[in-house]
Amino acid sequence: MTIHHLLLFLHLAGVVTWVGGMLFAYACLRPAASTLAPPQRLVLWVGVLSRFFRLVWGSVALIGISGGTMLVRVGFGHAPTAWHVMLLTGTVMIAVFMYIWFRPWPQLRSAVAREDWAAAAVAMNGIRQRVGFNLAIGIVTIGIATLGLGV
Repeated sequence: MTIHHLLLFLHLAGVVTWVGGMLFAYACLRPAASTLAPPQRLVLWVGVLSRFFRLVWGSVALIGISGGTMLVRVGFGHAPTAWHVMLLTGTVMIAVFMYIWFRPWPQLRSAVAREDWAAAAVAMNGIRQRVGFNLAIGIVTIGIATLGLGV
């Protein structure tokens, strides 16, 4: 095993955790949770997202450190174009996650704690929209990384 293989493993572990978690939440948990009444559904989401967002922070660290190290080892000028695109899309995804973390996420937790279900629903909708956006970017990024998609 080389350092490159270890870095690639760590990078992929972070991507699988983050993008896979978003796909599970969006495609599986969200439809199932929609059968619950708003108070139960929103309490469930706070519990799920509390755990998932901690994993996302770890994924961001893994992806950033491993990707950055691989990019520096190869050299920015020698890196494939797809790596530069991944750097851009990854940066956008991190910015979107940070927005979620600092804006609608605290609003959701606060509204649920106050049992203000209308405000909680608004905050949750903001999270849902941004997670959907990040999920789409994540899937496109995986395509670029594995298929090249012309870059």
